[in-house]
Amino acid sequence: MGGDDARLRAVVSLAQAMAAAHTPRGCWRAAALGACEALGGSFAALSVWERGRGRLRVLVNAGERAEGEEEFPDEETYPVHQFPEITEFLHERWAGGGEPDAWVETADGPVEPESADGGRGAGATAAHGHGHGYCHQRVAALRRRGRGCCVVAPIVLHGRAWGELYVARRVGEPVFGRRDADFATVLAAVVAAGISQTERLEEVRKLAFTDPLTGLANRRAVDMRLDEAVERHRADDSVVSLVVCDLNGLKWVNDTHGHAVGDRLLERFGSVLSRCGAMLPGALSARLGGDEFCLLAVGPGADEVVAVATELCERAAELEFGNGVACGIASTGDPIGPVVSARRLFRLADAAQYRAKAARSLKPVVAGRDGEVIRLADSPPKSAHDRRRLRGNRP
Repeated sequence: MGGDDARLRAVVSLAQAMAAAHTPRGCWRAAALGACEALGGSFAALSVWERGRGRLRVLVNAGERAEGEEEFPDEETYPVHQFPEITEFLHERWAGGGEPDAWVETADGPVEPESADGGRGAGATAAHGHGHGYCHQRVAALRRRGRGCCVVAPIVLHGRAWGELYVARRVGEPVFGRRDADFATVLAAVVAAGISQTERLEEVRKLAFTDPLTGLANRRAVDMRLDEAVERHRADDSVVSLVVCDLNGLKWVNDTHGHAVGDRLLERFGSVLSRCGAMLPGALSARLGGDEFCLLAVGPGADEVVAVATELCERAAELEFGNGVACGIASTGDPIGPVVSARRLFRLADAAQYRAKAARSLKPVVAGRDGEVIRLADSPPKSAHDRRRLRGNRP
């Protein structure tokens, strides 16, 4: 009974750790570490089956990692044909009306089946009596990494094989038995529930920070990233640049050709913005709302940002039904004075864009390089309807 209580506590602990994770990586790590501890293993890994690419991709390696094993590997993958149990074995189990169970492998290869009194060794659990030789690749991997045995539990999500949970023990430690495999199956179900919850939260989080029409970041995402960027600038003097764009003539397009055409124009400009933004490492491309977009870059010099914004203007002018963009730039790499808040940088970029709009400029207007921008940014709004009230000039 004491062992059952300990395992129940382990299940609860694993579920709580996954629920407390704030990122997918945190969730994966919590799953692997929790399963490793629950099964008394020395190492655990979580892998996903990428059907379209025909491979198992390792998401996380936890515990005592062997040489060359990274905690979050970028490209540790294994062709599924080398581990066919995830496809063939699971299919056979489901076709027979059963559930996907965990199995055990040892560095010594198959061993004799467990007797009626519960003394089965590891190898026979691998095929549950089907006699399939699935273990040779895993056996080789166990030997190569100095491990004695492992238990592999399929993870099923939304009725489909999602991947696998893998827990190993050192050479010389007790080999996993049937009871361990059954418990691993339970743990895999808990992990599946945790992954499902994390995926839902990630989708909600993504929607919360994504513009639904263009797929770009939205204003909320920009506000968060810009606050972080300004803090970094104050800490280490990193160059922070903000490009604000207003798509010219959108109302005319909507009134003349319909909102569907206007939406296509917004989408196409969003693609152009994303393409140009990719020229600046780590830049964030966003739609602020309506016909207003922005590009936020941290690190590249002001001249580099101006060059990209200039190309953006040129590409925007070539869009069908488009009438170009009014583009303003504010960068801490230019003489714009102290930038102690995100609001200050936004106000300057917005004033530069306002100036470009008024002058019908085909190129970006840059704060600190156009003498009127800083004065415009620091002046109070002319009226209650002044568009610059949208950003910055607020109490």
